[in-house]
Amino acid sequence: MKKHAKRTSITEQELVALSALGSAGYWAASNNAFAARLLRTLLRETCRRLTAPTHCPDPSAWKPDHITAAWLGHSTVLINFYGVTILTDPVLFRRIGADLRFGTVGPRRLIAPALSVRELPAIDIVLLSHAHMDHFDLPTLKCLPATTRAVTAQSTADLFRKTRIHKITELGWGDKSRVHTRHGDIDIQAFEVNHWGARWRRDTHRGYNGYVLSREGTRIVFGGDTAWTTNFRHLRNRQAIDLAIMPIGAYKPWLCSHCTPEQAVRMANDANANYFLPIHHKTFPLGREDRSEPIQRLQGAIEKDRLALKDVGETFVLA
Repeated sequence: MKKHAKRTSITEQELVALSALGSAGYWAASNNAFAARLLRTLLRETCRRLTAPTHCPDPSAWKPDHITAAWLGHSTVLINFYGVTILTDPVLFRRIGADLRFGTVGPRRLIAPALSVRELPAIDIVLLSHAHMDHFDLPTLKCLPATTRAVTAQSTADLFRKTRIHKITELGWGDKSRVHTRHGDIDIQAFEVNHWGARWRRDTHRGYNGYVLSREGTRIVFGGDTAWTTNFRHLRNRQAIDLAIMPIGAYKPWLCSHCTPEQAVRMANDANANYFLPIHHKTFPLGREDRSEPIQRLQGAIEKDRLALKDVGETFVLA
């Protein structure tokens, strides 16, 4: 008995676009082979409009005697830490993935970054948690000037060779460095999270970190990317963490690599964090959960006055 191929589901807009390709378009619309599904996915992303963020930060108005943090999207946070400007896991272009000669191949953004590369202030330190392409984005890093210092995970410095950044500090778990900038010094310590660091299948030697940033008696945790772990308990001491920047998305079905919002709150609580800034959600179609689910679950798991911000582009100030 002849088996019938699984029926595909495409929109009318996609069908019109595919029909313009003639017989190749008909094949892509009706076939369930990987190549056909990939073409439909790329077309669907192309047809989808990029949402503009409802908020736009203004770093020129930030005060150097405050801590100010703005979520630019995904895991990219712009921080003014008492005058020292830090950019975490910068990803500011339309796609993430393999950086090929003709462009980047990979998932397309759902929402535009709150600031473009051209709108960034001068960056003192770029902070990289690990080598995954949605965190270590070479097209963005290539735009940063040579005056930028980089702090990154162990065995990832080689990835900077095509950028202008040459002042690079690698940190392994437990390593601590005092980074000197023209706006002052900052202590950065790496700690172990529950993730993995390979950029490709075979470079499993690469590290992956969370970080504690310390300056003038204030501490910030950047959780990077992590599944549930008890390692945040080791950050607790007499001095509370003032701000925890924590991932909350892409847990379906990747719970082995990404924490749920409730787990993120538990880890921030383990570290004795006062305020919670959520990242790693809403920006790219990486998980199967609904786009609004992570922040909704987070709001049910944390006190309202501890939530630093909710939307891309919002700014949090700690005086």
